Amino acid sequence: MRTVSIRKEQVAPGAEYAPQWLLVDAAGKPLGRVASQIAHLLRGKHKPIFTPHLDTGDFVVVVNAEKVVLTGAKMQDKYYYHHTRFQGGMKTVFAEKLLAKKPTELLRLAVKRMLPKNGLNRDILHHKLKLYAGPEHPHAAQRPQPYTLPY
Repeated sequence: MRTVSIRKEQVAPGAEYAPQWLLVDAAGKPLGRVASQIAHLLRGKHKPIFTPHLDTGDFVVVVNAEKVVLTGAKMQDKYYYHHTRFQGGMKTVFAEKLLAKKPTELLRLAVKRMLPKNGLNRDILHHKLKLYAGPEHPHAAQRPQPYTLPY
């Protein structure tokens, strides 16, 4: 067997290994398990043509992001930090309040932290991940294929 190295032109839309559109329903699923599977799909690790330095992944449309669950008492105990860039500006928000205020942010942060920390991360996150709080999404024209999570 020979190792095949994919070039950027082969992964572009309309090319030989064009990305697909996948639809994931996050309702009632644990946050970490959903996020790890989405990160796996976004990177393209489920494909035999996976190349670490290229974006070989698929587009992922996630619906019902507000219905993702946290196990145990994490909804009240888990918190997220951000800094305002002012002195003493460390802010903390609990997962429960973050989910109520920004329903898709909890899942976006989980997926972001599972992707590599480089420029590829930003490209994948901004262009290929589409998060929606409810069951409706505007990507019907792309005909996303329903993807069932393996658990």
